[in-house]
Amino acid sequence: MMQVDHSPKRRGLWFSLVFVLCAGGLAGGAEPPSPPGPAPQQNEASGLAAAPPMGWNSWDGYGTTVKEADVKANAQWLAEHLKPFGWQYVVVDMEWFVTNPIPEGNSKTSLYSIDQYGRYTPAVNRFPSAANDAGFKPLADYVHSLGLKFGIHILRGIPKQAVEKNLPIAGSSFHANDAADPSDICPWNFDNFGIDGSKTGAQAYYDSIAKLYASWDVDLIKVDCISSRPYKGDEIRMLSTAVAKTSRPIVLSLSPGPAPLEKADEMRKYAQMWRISNDIWDLWHSTVEYPQGLGDQFANVAKWAGKAQPGHWPDADMLPLGYLGPAPGWGQPRYTRLTHDEQRTFLTLWCIFASPLMVGGDLPKTDAWTTALLTNPEVIAVDQHSAGNHLAVTTEKTVVWAAQSAADSHYLAVFNLTESSQKVQYAWKDLGITGTRYELRDLWERKDLGPAASVTVTLPPHGSVLYRASAERKLAP
Repeated sequence: MMQVDHSPKRRGLWFSLVFVLCAGGLAGGAEPPSPPGPAPQQNEASGLAAAPPMGWNSWDGYGTTVKEADVKANAQWLAEHLKPFGWQYVVVDMEWFVTNPIPEGNSKTSLYSIDQYGRYTPAVNRFPSAANDAGFKPLADYVHSLGLKFGIHILRGIPKQAVEKNLPIAGSSFHANDAADPSDICPWNFDNFGIDGSKTGAQAYYDSIAKLYASWDVDLIKVDCISSRPYKGDEIRMLSTAVAKTSRPIVLSLSPGPAPLEKADEMRKYAQMWRISNDIWDLWHSTVEYPQGLGDQFANVAKWAGKAQPGHWPDADMLPLGYLGPAPGWGQPRYTRLTHDEQRTFLTLWCIFASPLMVGGDLPKTDAWTTALLTNPEVIAVDQHSAGNHLAVTTEKTVVWAAQSAADSHYLAVFNLTESSQKVQYAWKDLGITGTRYELRDLWERKDLGPAASVTVTLPPHGSVLYRASAERKLAP
């Protein structure tokens, strides 16, 4: 339990069933991890973000202090260790344009790098290759050379400095004052004014930054202070329109959460991802709004069950795993404080929910446990290739999720929410599954468990197990 005063910053179809009941043991199980044939990748032919995007984001490890060398080191590690399993995005999180950053960001004394058209540019003292108006293009080229994709974080609106100087808007006859709403300031960040959609230059400004980012070959834009506190539907629409005008396939990710459930159809129309909760960090439960813990997320994902569609994903937030340093966006540098069982539960819940997977932390310092956790192909397949994901059972002590996989198979996830061991037993009919016997496979341990007439398991505190249940094979007479 933790109290914090910081302000908030922030899949096709198979038939299978997974039981998620996380037990102890090495994340990789008895077999070494290896990708099951071609890794899950974004298929442009079938649509942008056809499966939940997977990658790395700098926030959990570096806050707003990440530098070019850090991004390259993490991208190289991801390419070498995680890319074969479907991880592909490298995202530079907030305030890459601040020359004097502090880890948690949102400082009133920030100094900015900005061009003559009122658009933020990478701080050259942190991203040297951005010199001479190169922007993020050289860094994006490096990431792309590794076979990965490149993303950036932005805040909605227009820089206050651009408005104060009434700078011209690139590609138009408008100026900053023709777009800005000086009365609209993000509740927790001081960099920008909002954009007034009724003003003549509003769309032009968003067009100008989208064109700039497309020229840098950006593949994902995470937009903050836009999907909650308050929800900014006009700016979401304008940004989506601007991105579409570039003709570059760019994933649009909306933050922070909790995004309003009643706006799900609108967000599906304009974006590929949207946050469903406040920031989730490496704790089980929080008594304050920011941050939230893993145990707090069960109620949030339940609200969004069944809302995901290929190309449009409710986002359960990043994975605070491994080494959260050297300058995390919240708290002191540390290895994740989640137990091994909680870490499995974390990834299991995200996968059975089919959330985007964005790991945080400093990847080059990733230990063997975390590497095994992130490279289990059978677990990742649940996130990338399951369908019909839904809440099957919920009590004060236990939660069960189910989904479909290969023909005559199911995925099931059963979680222990308590701080003591719990024996869990469910008949198939209790889980909404017809039939009396199924062949079980433990996906975390990558072991076949044989036929079962029910699901019976003892779970450690905050633990879970992930199973595939397939129709029992009948021997020929």
